[in-house]
Amino acid sequence: MFRTVLVANRGEIALRVMRTCRELGLRCVAVYSEADRDAPHVAYADDAFLIGPPSPAESYLNIDAIIRAAKATGAEAIHPGYGFLAENASFVRAVTAAGLIFIGPPAEAMERMGGKTAARREATAAGVPVVPGVLEPVTDAAEVRRLGKEFGYPIAIKAVGGGGGRGLRVVRSPEEVDEAFAAARREAEVAFKNGELYVEKYLDDPRHIEIQVLADRYGNAVALGERDCSVQRRHQKLIEECPSPALTPELRAEMGAAAVRLAKAVGYISAGTLEFLYQDGRYYFLEMNTRIQVEHTVTEMVYGIDLVAAQIRIAQGEKLWFKQEDVVPRGHAIECRINAEDPLHNFRPALGTIGEYREPVGFGVRVDSGVHAYYTVPSHYDSLLAKLITWGSDRQEAIARMRRALAEYRIEGVTTIIPFHQAALEHPVFTAGAATVNFIPRHPELFSRAAELTPPTAASARAEPAPEPRRFTVEVNGRRFGVAVFGDGTNATPVASPSRSAPAHRATPKKTTLAAPVDAVISPIQGRVVAVRVAHGQQVEAGQVLFIVEAMKMENEITAPHSGTIAEVRVEVGTTVEAGAMLAMYQNPANNTNGK
Repeated sequence: MFRTVLVANRGEIALRVMRTCRELGLRCVAVYSEADRDAPHVAYADDAFLIGPPSPAESYLNIDAIIRAAKATGAEAIHPGYGFLAENASFVRAVTAAGLIFIGPPAEAMERMGGKTAARREATAAGVPVVPGVLEPVTDAAEVRRLGKEFGYPIAIKAVGGGGGRGLRVVRSPEEVDEAFAAARREAEVAFKNGELYVEKYLDDPRHIEIQVLADRYGNAVALGERDCSVQRRHQKLIEECPSPALTPELRAEMGAAAVRLAKAVGYISAGTLEFLYQDGRYYFLEMNTRIQVEHTVTEMVYGIDLVAAQIRIAQGEKLWFKQEDVVPRGHAIECRINAEDPLHNFRPALGTIGEYREPVGFGVRVDSGVHAYYTVPSHYDSLLAKLITWGSDRQEAIARMRRALAEYRIEGVTTIIPFHQAALEHPVFTAGAATVNFIPRHPELFSRAAELTPPTAASARAEPAPEPRRFTVEVNGRRFGVAVFGDGTNATPVASPSRSAPAHRATPKKTTLAAPVDAVISPIQGRVVAVRVAHGQQVEAGQVLFIVEAMKMENEITAPHSGTIAEVRVEVGTTVEAGAMLAMYQNPANNTNGK
């Protein structure tokens, strides 16, 4: 038995896990980076420990720092949440070697199912149908071209060590292979510390359907229905629902049985999700997420089971307390991910400081959030601010409740995808339950409708919150301590240590750019340059991709605003840029003869 749980994550999932720990009478510990000193999960925890600079590699992916934090705070167990180290078998082994309990599957099961190629081999052995593809990682772009010829285009290049659409590129011709392979490897290394890739046939118009399983250490396992996650952008889910409007009860039972069979075959323990593609009446195993999913909430709403509590109880050694025949769905649930992104500009990340923040309430409405009013959204992590979930006695009621809740959700100061969700929830294809993974690209009218639903830009000046007694936190040797502050006070926000040097190669707009318009390629977002595809003196065409800037774990293409000759490239790979930074300057046509 354990009494203290360290949550090795941040944002809404850290809070989600901590709330369940509180309900179970467990003490919870937060870890945080320098960018997350004032994050809600840090304030909520019983104890908190600084683990490093903002970069995930130096903080939330730093195994040694997390183990040290657990030891220093008296934690006996670690919950990984999702993302970061949640599917890293080396982390699981480090946790157990330190004498701690990992709340999740054993490293062996994670290796058998967490690696995507390994999972395909296990599924094949268990008789579960898989998408045509390879069972081992690919080594170079030439091998990908060979496989494209073998399977036929389009094909998908995917990350072995992760999911969530990161490290995934769809290739439709041999000419696209080199860049897609390089981009997928680069993104996978950043997100998962594992650059291995594999290839499979890309189905043209499937639904994305996943089965939730729960298994104990005594060989018992159950399926908790399915989730339909077909509404996606950049292969990342935006809207999820339970149950799927496409499955019959018979097919649901068949897919659930296949998922349980595969989970038992690999000795799986804890909560896990098996993902499938469903097209033309057939389903194909895609991969397994050996962790809690972002969208676990809709399963909880329909089946009435706290999946995080189940993970903790199983880690405590409990035997599964219900059987498959006890699993009965009730009603319908929908989740909308509330991301800090601009849907009118290809869902590019949208940073800023939140002004007014008000969550919807009412019967059948749930919000899992990681932000609050006056919170500054950091650029180092993904764009998810919160998850909005609604439940209804049927799908129509759940949709109506979601539309009401979206209209009431107020987030000022930061652009979000709420208007897109409003457009999607009223679209006839979605309301008919006919959306596939091509829902967004096939319906550009979603964006014109989202533009109509986007509220006018609020005034930039925001009223500060009224002075009131608050808790002031001080940080000593990485530990946080609370001090009560009363009176009219000021906003006592801890400041990063001045000993930390600024990131190298940080580019900012020069003041001279404010005096007069300049002919330049401007970064619309803050982030890190990961690719430069233009050189001094190069002729470029309008729309040509010149730079790739990574922000919030997504790669964003920066294109030429018009044709012309580039006179100067102002950044290099690794440069950190602010929104508005000049990445390159065009040559002035007037000086294009003999001038300077």
